[in-house]
Amino acid sequence: LLTIFGILMIFSLTSHTSLEEHGTPFALGMRQAEWLLAGLCAMVAMFMIPVSFWEKHSGKLWLFSLFLLALTLAPGVGIKAGGARRWIGAGGIRFQPIELAAMAVAIHLSKVLVRSGKKGISAFVSVTVPVLILSILPLLFQPNIGGTILIFGLAMAVHVHCRGWSWPFIAGVAGFPFFFMLFIRAGYRLRRYIAFLDPWVEPMDSGFQVIQGLVAFSNGGLFGVGVGKGLQKLNYLPAAHTDYIFAAVGEEFGFAGTFLTLLLFLIWTIRALAAFRAASGFHGALIWSLSVSVLLPMFINLGGVLKLMPLTGIPLPFISYGGSSLLFMWARIGLLMRASREALRT
Repeated sequence: LLTIFGILMIFSLTSHTSLEEHGTPFALGMRQAEWLLAGLCAMVAMFMIPVSFWEKHSGKLWLFSLFLLALTLAPGVGIKAGGARRWIGAGGIRFQPIELAAMAVAIHLSKVLVRSGKKGISAFVSVTVPVLILSILPLLFQPNIGGTILIFGLAMAVHVHCRGWSWPFIAGVAGFPFFFMLFIRAGYRLRRYIAFLDPWVEPMDSGFQVIQGLVAFSNGGLFGVGVGKGLQKLNYLPAAHTDYIFAAVGEEFGFAGTFLTLLLFLIWTIRALAAFRAASGFHGALIWSLSVSVLLPMFINLGGVLKLMPLTGIPLPFISYGGSSLLFMWARIGLLMRASREALRT
């Protein structure tokens, strides 16, 4: 339902630009539908593979994802867009390795923490921290602060499940100044932070997107202006079909539409927690980490769109336009279903 709703919104939000650029108003919506079919195939494939396979080969998958992250920095392979190198591609195919890396970190860190006999600070320093540092290092060079925050939060969440919350809490408090300095180090990120604090300082520059997002929610009211009738998509709201699609939902479907979207995520979370409670050992850690790897980008995206935190460029899972995100979100679903099925059988 979330994905179908996302495709409907993409059709609505991109019809005018698709007609101008591709000769048909349905180009980007159909492309997202094609990625949905690929994602469903990935889901079936992941469901058919035993969890033991991923437990055995998690290290290889993680190292492969690091290799792809490093490739984004290679000339001729990495694609630069918006001042960062977050994509690799050849011809017309583009791929964002952070989507694979997030899933790989969830699987591999779950395994090494479950298998490790170390506890306390020893487990944190010798198991969690090395995986974390090696995973975020290429992200810092891209740079990809949103991806760095995502991997950091994911690693801390996996450690909380396997070894408790004390050291992740300390790392979060100690890491806040580090992330803050990273965020304001570059001029465009500093302007983004200022826009978060007060977007009306530069309403036609750095604060433009934040203000237009709030305007979109305001326009929508309780039930919205109707599908395809939103005005913010007409070059007023940048990234309306990607990072800011939740604001576009608020304009066209109103509070009712945003509430329904959050309700669907809540239902998904309840189902994931039910599977988590039925599992133990590696299966339990895997279900927990994969669930967090879906919910964490959701909170990061909504936090930026609702002006609760600075924008980071993280898409809204299942809904935002983007093949890499949709493909690996559905791959997670297949692995979650497999882990849940095996847990219920044991």
